[in-house]
Amino acid sequence: MRFLSISLGTLFFLSSFTIQAQDSIQSRADSLAQAYIITDGHIDLPFRLKISGFRLKKEYIKDIESETQGDFDYPKAVAGGLDAPFMSIYIPASYQETGGAKEFADSLINLVQNIQQEFPEKFALANSPQEIEENFENGLISLPMGMENGAPIGDSIENVQYFFDRGIRYVTLTHSKVNKISDSSYDTTRVWDGLSPFGEEVVKEMNRVGIMVDVSHISDSAFYDVMKITQAPVIASHSSARKFVPGFERNMDDDMIKQMGKNNGVIAINFGSGFVDAESREKSSEMRAHLSQWMSERNLTFSDSATQAYAKEYMANNPAYSTVQKVADHIDHVVQLAGIDHVGFGSDFDGVGDTLPTGLKNASDYPNLIAELLKRGYSDEDIEKVCYKNMFRVWNDVQGVAQTLTREGNNSTSGGR
Repeated sequence: MRFLSISLGTLFFLSSFTIQAQDSIQSRADSLAQAYIITDGHIDLPFRLKISGFRLKKEYIKDIESETQGDFDYPKAVAGGLDAPFMSIYIPASYQETGGAKEFADSLINLVQNIQQEFPEKFALANSPQEIEENFENGLISLPMGMENGAPIGDSIENVQYFFDRGIRYVTLTHSKVNKISDSSYDTTRVWDGLSPFGEEVVKEMNRVGIMVDVSHISDSAFYDVMKITQAPVIASHSSARKFVPGFERNMDDDMIKQMGKNNGVIAINFGSGFVDAESREKSSEMRAHLSQWMSERNLTFSDSATQAYAKEYMANNPAYSTVQKVADHIDHVVQLAGIDHVGFGSDFDGVGDTLPTGLKNASDYPNLIAELLKRGYSDEDIEKVCYKNMFRVWNDVQGVAQTLTREGNNSTSGGR
């Protein structure tokens, strides 16, 4: 009995010590999240607000200013230390068929600009890392913009400059369908076998203007075409590692990750459970098939309230969520293949629906991922790189390449004088 008593006492001590250590790590993570700028490569707030009938009047802005059901709002961002969420100017592929892609992009850009105008004490626009740093010092959340789907460029190369002038600082070359620029990882038609001839010119023009090339969503062949053409580092604004979800081309395989490292680019890890592990993706597929059959039998659509209620109950009973630990596994994998300088956060908040992992449900949860990295031995300097320095390095390099190309173009035009 004496031996048992000592053992139980020892176990209690070790358990208490473990809890204290975990609390200490979480406290440190909370502090780092507030001390460092956190940038996220992809947040779908503008489209969520657009389709919900958002109006910029103070009585209707709860989706921004106060706690909401969305993944991103001001209180969540402040709690999580999120300082520079790239607002996704998302253009559904349907606009490639119906027309109006450019006009739709402009409407979302206007929406982001109006958010800042409505709440200048909370938000600020940002067109460079330097502006984000200034906003951070002034206690403001920056709203840089990236355009998800290059369809609004249409067939006019001049639109690259147009969207730069409107504040777009990266362009995801395509989305779910092939467009005039590139094949999509989701579209098996593969019209161009990579980039189109026009797409090659778009990449060159983005280098010249100073817009980051985003390789998320494009096909593998298009990725390698970009690597051959670009003179500047590129980003994957919201992609994860294919190793953990075999066969999912939307993620990046090991060779592509290594190529991104050689390019001096950054892979911003997508938090969506279906991007993070194969089991979650399989369960999600099963859920979609089940719901599709259930709706068909009852002649319902997904927007019907009965479907929404059933889907919520079904998901509660058949969870398909990954975990914050598995998201950290993706960061580990990129670091192992390419190095600590080539990974960041690309949550896809408000873009992946109710598929976010336990511990990373919304913009207040970045400290949980930071804590997991600390547990794995990442230093404060490493954390700082993942939070923002890696993305800032690429962004500054892209600006530098643009300045060089513009200078060389001017010299060429003037006969070298």
